[in-house]
Amino acid sequence: MKASELETMRKSFNTVKKRSNSIKDSPSTKRLIERVREIKRYSIENNDELFDQALQSFKRNDIDFKIAETSRDALRIIDDLLIEYDCSTIAKAKSNTLGEINLKKHLADKDIDVVETDLGDRILQLKKTDNKPVHPTGPASHLNISNITDIVNESLDANVNPEPREIMETVRHDVLKRLENANVGISGANAIASEEGSLVMVHNEGNISIVSLKDLHIIVAGIDKIVPTLEDAISVVKLETIFATGNYVTSYMNVISGPSKTADIEKKLLKNMYGAEKVVVILLDNGRSEATPECLYCIGCGNCVVHCPVYNAVGNEFGFNNYLGGRGVAMSKFIEDDETCYNSGLYMCTLCGLCTLNCPVSIPTNEIIENMRKLSTDVGFYPKAHGAIKQNIRDNDSPY
Repeated sequence: MKASELETMRKSFNTVKKRSNSIKDSPSTKRLIERVREIKRYSIENNDELFDQALQSFKRNDIDFKIAETSRDALRIIDDLLIEYDCSTIAKAKSNTLGEINLKKHLADKDIDVVETDLGDRILQLKKTDNKPVHPTGPASHLNISNITDIVNESLDANVNPEPREIMETVRHDVLKRLENANVGISGANAIASEEGSLVMVHNEGNISIVSLKDLHIIVAGIDKIVPTLEDAISVVKLETIFATGNYVTSYMNVISGPSKTADIEKKLLKNMYGAEKVVVILLDNGRSEATPECLYCIGCGNCVVHCPVYNAVGNEFGFNNYLGGRGVAMSKFIEDDETCYNSGLYMCTLCGLCTLNCPVSIPTNEIIENMRKLSTDVGFYPKAHGAIKQNIRDNDSPY
């Protein structure tokens, strides 16, 4: 990342810190933290049981579901669905899981236009190169108003002024025009309630509502998103919002519990009133079954990277795909392999523990990283300078 982008990112992070600091120590937030920690602990320890319950609930709700062991499986399932719907344009909502499986690149190779509906993600998409996000909920937090103006004008052949509302309205107009003939929407999910078979999604822009109104709504979510009940799911996303944005609640919470339907004519059930005629949930494993359990406690707030000294110094080169910072490095070992974990910044981490101190569910990322370094060394992935020091000690009884 450029020095100017890092500076803008740090300013954005400081804004989030100030907002969240004003409410994260309130009695209600502290109670919520304890509740969500217990929800995530129980959910991960009982994931197999909750997974089976979720499948049964999906069946009851007329939600189609697929199980993807790997990212390749997930992409194949998506390909088949797009062929079924003769799709050439997709309305996409923000999703770290879709970034994990590299959906946009995969579909671009098939000449399918994936249109980001989230403003930050759309700005990065228009940027075309060097467009990795820097925060889970604020993907373009490293770009200042001048950068964004240039990106929009160049990509959309526009002539907007460096004024936020003018930029927003220009991008919104372009997105809605591109989606006029889109019949498929795709998103992730912030949490899944196994008992009700409901998927909870939070957003401020209203864009997930647009995505969910397409004929086919595809939802890709990791198996770690499953929690016991809808009340638990709401608790998780509420805590995520507090630590991600510094607000008690987002503008919108969408709860998807099945396709669009009505029974207002003689109580006869009819599908596809205004929303999706078909909802398909793809539950993704992709290494999660083998992951360190604490890695799966993450609620996706990004507060760890906001406070991480390494991330604030080097930016999004510390992390893996859309999973940023130390936790992203840890997950890369299970999603990919030891070499990817090493290349994602395994030895960048200072092990200071600030990520854990500022994590609402207290993920011990520094301890996980330290253990992974030992395992990485055993299979030959470690800084070469360390290897030279080790050899000198062995040969010369000195590191020099």
